[in-house]
Amino acid sequence: MTQIDFYSHADNKLQVACSLSAQALERGLRVMIYTADADATDKLDKLMWCYPAIGFIPHCRATDRLAEETPVIIDHLAEPLLHDQVLLNLHPAFPPFFSRFQRLIEIVGTDEKDSQAGRERFRFYRDRGYEVRHHDLSQSPGSL
Repeated sequence: MTQIDFYSHADNKLQVACSLSAQALERGLRVMIYTADADATDKLDKLMWCYPAIGFIPHCRATDRLAEETPVIIDHLAEPLLHDQVLLNLHPAFPPFFSRFQRLIEIVGTDEKDSQAGRERFRFYRDRGYEVRHHDLSQSPGSL
């Protein structure tokens, strides 16, 4: 069964996504980041080229010719799914393909609209029998 972790009260969801992706890479895990749209994919792509400050997170889109060997995939398209390790959801809705992954990470921001969408996703998973772990980023920095 998919392990689900919610990281709430994220001041900057994209930076949290970069941080958690970097931690996954340190553990040798592959990550797919599911974004809401092409604009969000582009913003995260640009941020990953300079995160951390003295490096970058190797990443590309799912349709890139190097996607099979790239550890982090960023895309707003659900197909193709190239691995089943970690899915990081930045989409406001639950990813319909989440159960294919070993682990799902949800990041919830601080604004009310995003918080409400996060609560709905939390209930969706819990109502289907998934154990959902919660990490409050306002209390401590998030770790994988």
